[in-house]
Amino acid sequence: MANLTPDVLKSLVRLGAQARLEQLDIERHAILGAFPELRTAAVRRVPGRPRSAKPATKPASPEPAKPARKVHKMSAAERRAVSERMKKYWAKRRKAKAATKR
Repeated sequence: MANLTPDVLKSLVRLGAQARLEQLDIERHAILGAFPELRTAAVRRVPGRPRSAKPATKPASPEPAKPARKVHKMSAAERRAVSERMKKYWAKRRKAKAATKR
């Protein structure tokens, strides 16, 4: 090798690593474009990557953008009904567990 100082070598390695990461991001987006059902699973399986991290360049997506999900907020009556149902459910479970202990 030519006279490469550790600083120059480190910067070259960093450039190579950055280029490889960009290639991987492009490949990842291509795979997710072909298999959109993997999108949520793929996000959860990337360890150590902060949620706000975005790839430097994003290839054009062949699929149209999906509309945002509508968030359904429960009314007070719905929450009350769920509460009553769960109270009955857990009371039944406690009763069954107490009967098996005897």
